[in-house]
Amino acid sequence: MTIPEVGKKVTVSVPSTTANLGPGFDCLGAALDLHNEFIFTRIDGGGDRFDLIMESTDGNHLRGGPENLVFRAAQKVWANANVSPFALEARVKLAVPPARGLGSSATAIVAGLIGANAIMESPLSKEKLLELAIDIEGHPDNVVPSLLGGLCLTARSASQRWRIIRCDWDSSIKAVVAIPAIRLSTSEARRVMPKNIPISDAVTNMGALTLLLNGLKTGNSELIKEGMFDKLHEPYRWKLIKGGLEVKQAALEAGALGCAISGAGPSILALCKSENGKTISQAMVKAWEKAGVPSRAPFLNIQTEGSSYTPAIN
Repeated sequence: MTIPEVGKKVTVSVPSTTANLGPGFDCLGAALDLHNEFIFTRIDGGGDRFDLIMESTDGNHLRGGPENLVFRAAQKVWANANVSPFALEARVKLAVPPARGLGSSATAIVAGLIGANAIMESPLSKEKLLELAIDIEGHPDNVVPSLLGGLCLTARSASQRWRIIRCDWDSSIKAVVAIPAIRLSTSEARRVMPKNIPISDAVTNMGALTLLLNGLKTGNSELIKEGMFDKLHEPYRWKLIKGGLEVKQAALEAGALGCAISGAGPSILALCKSENGKTISQAMVKAWEKAGVPSRAPFLNIQTEGSSYTPAIN
C-alpha cells in the first residue's frame, strides 16, 4: 500500500445521530438528516501534521494537531493497513454542533476513519471500520448509525463480538430535535450517573426498549408513548440541562409521542407524527426561551444511507 500523492482529496459526509432514545442507553441510536462535511487533502509534511480548517463559528474552539480526534481515527486506519502516517488537512463544514448530544464526536471519528481509508483506495472493510469506530468511541450507540445510517441496536454478544441489528423505523414517525445554545460534555453527563442500579430499574428499561422498538417498527403511537421511558440515565441527567424538563413537558403537551434527552444532552429529542412537527418545534423553542436559553428545533427525518465519500473536485 503506497501513500497517496500530495494534493489528493476526498469528501466525506457524516450524519448526526441521536442516541439512547430513552431506554436504549449505550446500545440504541439513529442517524438524522443533519450532516457534517469533511474535505480531506493529502498535504506536505510529517506524519504528525494535521491541519484543521473550520468553516463554522460553532467549531472555532477545535484545533488540529496529532491529538485531534479526526486524526487519531485516521492513524488507526494507517496502523491497520500497515501504512506510514502522512500529513492531512481537513476542511470541515459543521452542521452538527459540538457538545449538544448529537454525535459530533462520532462524526469526527467516522470521518477520520472513512477519509483516511478512502484516500488510500479503501484497504479496510466497512466491518473493520465499525470495529475501530467502537473501539475509539468506547460505546457503539452513535458511531454505528453514523456509519451505517438508520436505527441501529448494537450489543456485545456472549462471544464478546459486537452484533449490530438494523431496526425498522416506520416512515410516519418523525423527529424534532431541540438544540440549545448551551453545551454539555459527555464526560460530565456520565459523572452524575450511579455506578450501580436497582434490578427493578434494569427490568423496567428492558421492557420499555421492547415496546419502543415495536412502536417504531409499526408506527404504533401508544407503544412509542409507553416505551420512550428511562430509569438508567435520564433521572440523573435532567438536572444538568437548564429548562430541560419544561421543554420535555411542552413537547408532550404539543402532541409529541415521546420525549428524551438526545445522547448525553443537552439537546432534547421528540418523536411525533409529521402533522404535529411544527407545533412541537415551536413549543420546545418557546419553553427554552422562557428558561433564558436560546435554541432551535429542526424537524428531521431518519437518515438511512449512513456516511458516504466521493473524490473531491479541486
